[in-house]
Amino acid sequence: MKHLLAAFAMLTALPAHAETVAIVNARAWTMMAETPIENATIVARDGKIVSIAGAGAVPAGARVIDAAGRVVTPGLVNAATQLGLTEVSGARETNDQSVASGALGAAFDIQYALNANSALVAQARADGVTEAMVFPGGSASAPFQGRGALVHLKPDGDILDRAQAALFVRVGSGTSDKTGGSRAAQWQLVRNALDEARAPQGIDPRERLLGRLDRASLAPVLDRRIPLVIAAERESDIRQAIALADDYGIRVVILGGAEAWRAKTDLAAKRIPVILDPMLNLPLSYDQIGARLDNAALLSNAGVRIAFTVPGFGIHLSYNAGSALREGAGIAAANGLPYAAALRAITRSGAEIWGADDRQGSIAPGKAADLVIWDGDPLEPQSGPAIVLIGGREAPDMSRQAALRDRYRPGAETPLPPAYR
Repeated sequence: MKHLLAAFAMLTALPAHAETVAIVNARAWTMMAETPIENATIVARDGKIVSIAGAGAVPAGARVIDAAGRVVTPGLVNAATQLGLTEVSGARETNDQSVASGALGAAFDIQYALNANSALVAQARADGVTEAMVFPGGSASAPFQGRGALVHLKPDGDILDRAQAALFVRVGSGTSDKTGGSRAAQWQLVRNALDEARAPQGIDPRERLLGRLDRASLAPVLDRRIPLVIAAERESDIRQAIALADDYGIRVVILGGAEAWRAKTDLAAKRIPVILDPMLNLPLSYDQIGARLDNAALLSNAGVRIAFTVPGFGIHLSYNAGSALREGAGIAAANGLPYAAALRAITRSGAEIWGADDRQGSIAPGKAADLVIWDGDPLEPQSGPAIVLIGGREAPDMSRQAALRDRYRPGAETPLPPAYR
C-alpha cells in the first residue's frame, strides 16, 4: 500500500501540461540575436523551451505544429499597462487603478484588485501579450502612485506573477496641483520620503510626512530590490530623476520620457531605462513640447534600454494592449529604430527592465514556452497571431471582439437576431 501511495503521489505531482511540443519550419526571432533563425525547430517540454535550432530534429512523440515559414517570436511584454484594473472606463465600479482619498500613498498596492476574468485580459492574450507590468494610476498622496505588479496572462487561474515589483511616482504638470502647484514640491516630497524611509528613527515623529505603511513600501527601493519608476516627460524632470538615482543609490526607470532624447547620453551612462510611447509626436502638455517620433531611435542608438507602452489617452493601457503595442513598435521602426530593436522593445526589453528575463521575453532553453506564431509581419497592424502558446499550450484565441465579429459578420453560421436578418 505504501508503494502504491508513493507511486500515486508521483503521478499527481506531474504538471498537468506535461507534453512535448515541436514548432517546425519557423522563422524564429529569438531576441538573443539581431537576425532570425530560418527553418527553425523549437522544442518545448513541460511548459519550458528545451532547444531551438535551424532544421532541428523533432523528438519522438512530440506534438508538431508546422509554422509553415511564418514568424515566431516570444510572447509580447507590455511594459506598462492597467490590464485587470479597468473594464469599462465609464463604470466606476470597474475601475480600480487609483485612489483619491484615504491613508494609502506609496503603499497603495494594486495586486488585490487584479481581475483575471477581465475581457480586456482575454483580448490582450489573444493579441499575443503574455506578460505585462500593471501599474497604479494614482494614490491619495501625490506624487506617489503606488506599487505595481507583474502579471502573466495565462488562460486559467491567478494571473499575478510578482507582486510589488516596482514603486511608481508621477512628477510634472499631471500631479502638480495635488502637491501645491509646483513640481519643485514634488521632488522635495520624493526626497523627503526616501530620507524618512532610510532613517525613520532620526526624525521627530511630529515632523514625519509618511505613515508606517508608506515608509515600509520604500524600503525595497532603498535596498535596490525594486526600481522607483518615475513617470516624467520634461527634460528637467528626467535630469532630476538621474540626480535622484545618484544621490540615493537606487534603481530608477523613466516612464513616458517624451523629452528623454535630450538626456540620452546621461541616461545611457547611468544605465537608466526608458519606457516610452513610440506614437507620441504631438505634445499633449507643455511637458511634452520636445516630443518626436524618433525618440526611440535616438535613445536606442545612444545605448539606452527602451521598452514600449502606448497609453492612447489612457485607453490603450487596458484596451488594445497588444495591437496598439505592435503598431507603436512599427511606427518606431519607420522612424529609424532598427527592426530587431523594435521587436526587442515589445519582448525582451520589458522582461529585462522588470527582472523577468530569466523566464520571459526571449526564445532560449529554460525560458517559458510563451510563444506567438504570427500570420504576417508582427509590426504590421493588419497582421495578428495565428497561434499563441503559453507554457507550451495553445491559449484560447477568443475575445469579446472576436465573438461579436463571428456573430454579426455577413455569412456567419450563427443565426442573427431578427433585427439583423
